[in-house]
Amino acid sequence: MKTNQAVEAVKPDRKAMERNRRIHMKGLCFKLASLIPPHHFKSSQGMFSEQNAVVHATAYINQLKERVEELKMRKELAMRSNGLSKSGSRHPPSLSLPIVKLGFWDSGLEVMLISGVDKNFALSEAISILEEEGAKAVCGNISAIGDKVFHTIFAQVRLPRVGLDTSRICERLHQLVFSS
Repeated sequence: MKTNQAVEAVKPDRKAMERNRRIHMKGLCFKLASLIPPHHFKSSQGMFSEQNAVVHATAYINQLKERVEELKMRKELAMRSNGLSKSGSRHPPSLSLPIVKLGFWDSGLEVMLISGVDKNFALSEAISILEEEGAKAVCGNISAIGDKVFHTIFAQVRLPRVGLDTSRICERLHQLVFSS
């Protein structure tokens, strides 16, 4: 009989085992919560909850997966526009250069001019055309990627009631980039 009592004394009871398991799980949840950036972990009750940690961690992981997929697509697009395949080898670009592209936003206009390195024109010439047509240049940028040069101009309409003659702007920009 004494041997049974000794075995029972060494073996922890169910309550102690459950308490230890809960303490261990709570520690793991705190560790999980510490890995999530603070701006992604907002407790609705203002206090820590193991369930909240798991829910927020799951949402954060899903956000990261979506971001990785988005970045992969952007990388593939950038590689394609640069004339590179996935393996990094060059293939002939599918776009004929130069390209004139107009985009609209609120009370403004975005002009993107894509040309090859052999076609030179000054960004100031494109800005002059926009200003002559009634737009005020707000921001301009030139980027060279591979054998392509990207000119981007953001402009606002000076008189929104009058507007802009975009077909005339497009025609004049075409003349600029194709004559260079």
